Amino acid sequence: MNARAITKYAQGSPQKARLVVDTIRGKRVPEALAILHFTKKRAAATIEKTLRSAVANASYQADEKNVTIDVDELYVAKAMVDLGPTKFRRRRRPAPMGRAYSERRWRSHITIEVSTDKPRAVAERDERKARFADKKKSAAAGSKE
Repeated sequence: MNARAITKYAQGSPQKARLVVDTIRGKRVPEALAILHFTKKRAAATIEKTLRSAVANASYQADEKNVTIDVDELYVAKAMVDLGPTKFRRRRRPAPMGRAYSERRWRSHITIEVSTDKPRAVAERDERKARFADKKKSAAAGSKE
């Protein structure tokens, strides 16, 4: 089951918001919320609200379909930040050779999708960890003989 939430026209540059979104992509929802709560970036608060909205949308969809869903088992399947419209302010900033630049106010569109299925990258990472642990166990068992 997939659920999505979109925040449009969020204040702040998409480049800075992508730094925060990259930290939660592929994680479980409780872990992602903890990361966002303790991140000291301004975009983290808006992204946290969007993630909570996506979780609420997932539980609402589950209620409509009469399916029980455990919020702790949800993953952040997709998380993207796109460029919104830039707003030019009337203020001017001094520029070289007597020129003046307009101040720009960046906007961004944040999209977060949560899913009950493990994202492919997370499943591959878990599989690699399991294989490495098996190799380590067999190497340790071989050295004891």
